[in-house]
Amino acid sequence: MLTRRRFIETAAVALPAVATFGSAALAQEKTVDVAELMKPGPLPEMTLGNAQAKVTVVEYLSMTCSHCARFAATTFPVFKEKYVDTGKVFYVMRDFPLDPLAAAGFMLARNAPGGKFFEVVDYLFKTQADWAFVNDPVTALRDISKQFGYSPATFEATLTDQKLLDGINAVRQKGADVFGVDATPTFFINGVKHSGELTPDELAKIIDPLL
Repeated sequence: MLTRRRFIETAAVALPAVATFGSAALAQEKTVDVAELMKPGPLPEMTLGNAQAKVTVVEYLSMTCSHCARFAATTFPVFKEKYVDTGKVFYVMRDFPLDPLAAAGFMLARNAPGGKFFEVVDYLFKTQADWAFVNDPVTALRDISKQFGYSPATFEATLTDQKLLDGINAVRQKGADVFGVDATPTFFINGVKHSGELTPDELAKIIDPLL
């Protein structure tokens, strides 16, 4: 059986320390090469919306980041309805785990039966306090996974999938080394970096002039 200690020992690759930010300043931080930013990585991109949209938003996030969870609860639904669902924005979600438990969350989302990546991410954020900050997070994740079609065997197979974990960490490493991601959440909006938890109004002030 997969125990918390075994998972931590298996998954605890070297993850450089990064910050978690609250509300973000609207001043842009840097601009990156958009072509390089959008190059395919080792894992399938998790995207929503129109790939031909004038605006592309790439978000690097961690499943154990409380600021990411709050953005997902308060800003993302407004952003998705106003910009993504209307075809104005192409959205890309990228893995940037702050710790092994965050990596586990991404692994479960990516391997969820039926392609339920975004559904799992949304649910894990909504229930973050019930699995990310408890004494036995692996048992909590195992219980959560059942409602998304995982069996005990497929749950364990997912959390011991070294190739998947290596892919997630490669996405994270490129984000840090090439694009300067050093906090979660971090957004690249048409290649311009914005760190921190953006409100709907702050996001609109950035996106609307680009449309």
